[in-house]
Amino acid sequence: MSKERARRREARQAQLERERAVRLRRVARRERRRALVRRLTPRRGRTGRLARHTRGERAAIVLLTGAALIGIWSLVDDLALRLALVVLLLLVLPAIVVIALDRRI
Repeated sequence: MSKERARRREARQAQLERERAVRLRRVARRERRRALVRRLTPRRGRTGRLARHTRGERAAIVLLTGAALIGIWSLVDDLALRLALVVLLLLVLPAIVVIALDRRI
């Protein structure tokens, strides 16, 4: 009788070991997959130049620049002067943003 119990116990332990090994392989595979996905997916958050400003700041920059362009095109008659003012606006826009928002682009 004790030999039969020992054999059943060994079979149970062998089955538990197999299940544990399968579970460990699954966990390891899942961790490798998660690490790969984490490595391949781009990070969310603030990256790049535009991300340094909030959505409201970006909207204000675009709207005020658009208003300035509309003002230049509607108030100035000479085409050469219009183009010169537009180029000048685009050149000094980063400095205006730094001065207005008190930080660099």
